[in-house]
Amino acid sequence: MIFKKILLSTFLLTAVIQAESSIGLNINNEDVEISGQIDFNALADYSSGTSYLISGSYLYSGANDHDNGEHLFTVGFSGQNSLPGIEGLTVALGAKAVFADSFTALPLFVKANYALPLIDTIPMTSLFADFAYAPSVLTFSDGEDYSEFRIGADMEVISNTHVFVGYRNIDTDYSYGDYNFNDSFYGGLRIAF
Repeated sequence: MIFKKILLSTFLLTAVIQAESSIGLNINNEDVEISGQIDFNALADYSSGTSYLISGSYLYSGANDHDNGEHLFTVGFSGQNSLPGIEGLTVALGAKAVFADSFTALPLFVKANYALPLIDTIPMTSLFADFAYAPSVLTFSDGEDYSEFRIGADMEVISNTHVFVGYRNIDTDYSYGDYNFNDSFYGGLRIAF
């Protein structure tokens, strides 16, 4: 049984490394988030103008009143492409599954990334914004609705290595009351390979 788990983990890790992937870590005084993204086009040997992305994240939030903190897991799938007419702007549309304590949701989301048109001597810098929402019909267990908003800035300091700062607001509203899961600023590092 252990051999099967090791073999499966090795296979998945090899697939991730061979695809165009990224992994990131962001922190503040009370929270830590790990995120990853895989370009499905590279895995499936498929090429078109649209990139299909598989993403996932884990957020531990210690800022709330719970003794052991709180945990939020996400797994998503999206299509991403450059927006015609605005050079440097890419937009992704998709859906993801969100899992928290007694809470499950399937929000739809939109992500935008704008690479600033700076001179060549300044490292590539971009602004990003994400919004996700699941109404009650897409929220399960004890959940009533889900919303998430993120905004920030990213700079590629060396090739394929980015530092970023941002702000996130995540609401996991339950049937018995509204609840703000996380509302914080953060900084982090992302590596693409």
